[in-house]
Amino acid sequence: MKLARVVWSVVLFLALVAVLWADADRLKAAEVVLDEMAGARDSGIPTDLISQARCLVIVPGVKKAALVVGGQYGRGYMSCRREGTHEWSAPGAVRIEGGSVGFQIGGSESDVLLVVRNQSGVDRLLGNQFTVGADAAVAAGPVGRQASAQTDATMRAEILAYSHARGVFAGISLQGATLREDDDENKALFGRSLSNREIVTSNVAVPPAAQGLVKALGRY
Repeated sequence: MKLARVVWSVVLFLALVAVLWADADRLKAAEVVLDEMAGARDSGIPTDLISQARCLVIVPGVKKAALVVGGQYGRGYMSCRREGTHEWSAPGAVRIEGGSVGFQIGGSESDVLLVVRNQSGVDRLLGNQFTVGADAAVAAGPVGRQASAQTDATMRAEILAYSHARGVFAGISLQGATLREDDDENKALFGRSLSNREIVTSNVAVPPAAQGLVKALGRY
């Protein structure tokens, strides 16, 4: 009986370690995605859109196969600018689910970045769940240094959506996809239950594993 308890304790410990490692890997991947998509001046996201953003959502490695069967297909993070400053908040965890195969651009998996432009978009993003195209005005974002941020689509849109796969950047439509909080990821990252609204609108400390991502956000 004692041996069984010891074995079970070891299994639980290893499972916890695996979760924590997964968090660190995903956070690092999100940092890399941000640098690649925002740092590619000639072909990436226009820097003026990043500098004016109220929040950013970064989802690395969205899987194509999961789209086909309609299951979970993306996990990532969101961060918002703190009220009255240009500093970025600690990251809250999100899931993207559903949508269509057209979500994918040029590969078996894609990185996705959403630029939230105004308070209305922030409020929708911080709800329990919203369906893109039904609950928020989301448009494919302009790409490249020469892209104008003053097009009709970007002026009307609350959120601009981008994809990056195999070195190719593109604005994408996420019609039918849903975004919601990733409660399990938040618990693993912060060690307690926190909503994304609590995380990004208050002075929640940035966990050590997320320091690199928040520092990368500060560069843009």
